[in-house]
Amino acid sequence: MSFIKKGFLGLALLALAACDVPVETSAPLPEASSGQASQSQLSARAAARQFVDVVETVEPVAERECRARAPGMNCDFRIVIDDRPGQPVNAYQTLDKTGQPILAFTIAMIADVRNADELAFVMGHEAAHHIEGHIARQQRNAQTGALVFAGLAALTGADAQVLQNVGEIGAQVGARTYSKDYELEADILGTVITKKAGYNPVRGAAFFSRIPDPGDRFLGTHPPNAQRIEVVRQTASQL
Repeated sequence: MSFIKKGFLGLALLALAACDVPVETSAPLPEASSGQASQSQLSARAAARQFVDVVETVEPVAERECRARAPGMNCDFRIVIDDRPGQPVNAYQTLDKTGQPILAFTIAMIADVRNADELAFVMGHEAAHHIEGHIARQQRNAQTGALVFAGLAALTGADAQVLQNVGEIGAQVGARTYSKDYELEADILGTVITKKAGYNPVRGAAFFSRIPDPGDRFLGTHPPNAQRIEVVRQTASQL
């Protein structure tokens, strides 16, 4: 992964531009609004500069929001580019071994967003996952699911291998139980972060209209796109 953090911003910009990032998407592109070109009109270098600009603007806002909402939490976000070959359009939040929060963006994601608002919203959303403590909460849910399923299997006299298999299934079910709620929580707080950073979260949430809709599947990990867009609209209207 290519790291982007403070003094490394310019270096990362050049590295990304050198990758000759494609900027077309499979979906039809809307006309650019006045004063801001659509991402399809940006060169790889321009797309990289846009990413750096958004990082420099959103990161300090996200860190202030983190410190205000979660005192004692590590709020020193590190933004990275996941430049592994063949990675799809994606952004995700994780933690390193020291507990520092990592916000990762694939090159395909940086190339796919059509404007700075979309990129800022995705960045705010991923930062919100950390601020809301979703990784730890999901891990607790997984542990609970594993214990419940394994406990039920033990009552039937299942052997050790069956107990292990059932426990793994329970962990998966437990981890997914509240995942849709977590996504909506991140959308709400991500809207706040995006707005405070000076971007338009409603315009940013238009990103959801171009990605596959997960619908409302049982134990699905993400809520329907229309629901997410509406949550952003409602939150933005109250700011």
